[in-house]
Amino acid sequence: MSNLSTLRIRRRPAGERRQMGGERMRLEAMAVKFPNVDGHPNRVPFEGVLTVVNVASDKAPAGARGHRVMLTSEAAESALPSLLGMAVDYRPGWDGHDARRKIGVVTDADVIGQRLVVRGYLYARDFPDVAKAIHAHAPEVMGMSYELADARVEDLRAEVWKLTRVTFTGAAILLREKAAYRATSFRMAS
Repeated sequence: MSNLSTLRIRRRPAGERRQMGGERMRLEAMAVKFPNVDGHPNRVPFEGVLTVVNVASDKAPAGARGHRVMLTSEAAESALPSLLGMAVDYRPGWDGHDARRKIGVVTDADVIGQRLVVRGYLYARDFPDVAKAIHAHAPEVMGMSYELADARVEDLRAEVWKLTRVTFTGAAILLREKAAYRATSFRMAS
């Protein structure tokens, strides 16, 4: 049985500290806790940077009508609960998304600085060829991409679409060079 937990730490005025640039320091995390099962053959942990926040994408993602996009940190933090339990998919060739090829699950999501970091499990026994292919690629070349619904764009006429509200519906593992954000990453436990 899973257990949803939320951690919110905020520094308030009496001892409020400011980072460079005058921003308040804040840590927020969400996770679905699964019991540890040592050596589970089908549950191989992974960690990845799904996207970066407050930074324009390197290229236009699918569905953005040729526009680069910028996911605000506020939208990402508000949408963290929608990531938990969502599937991780892949496409042969590692060049995009295929929602019908679900190979894992997201169990943890954090916004750490400008990185939206996800953790979870891949079903390595169910998909041994995929796990082998991931291991064959050097971790430096693998990346991730998010899947969204109900995205709100601040100004549809803008060159870069600023996403102010989203619902995450999944994630994909792909080659970093194929991702809209080149700063993404993916690594699977050995």
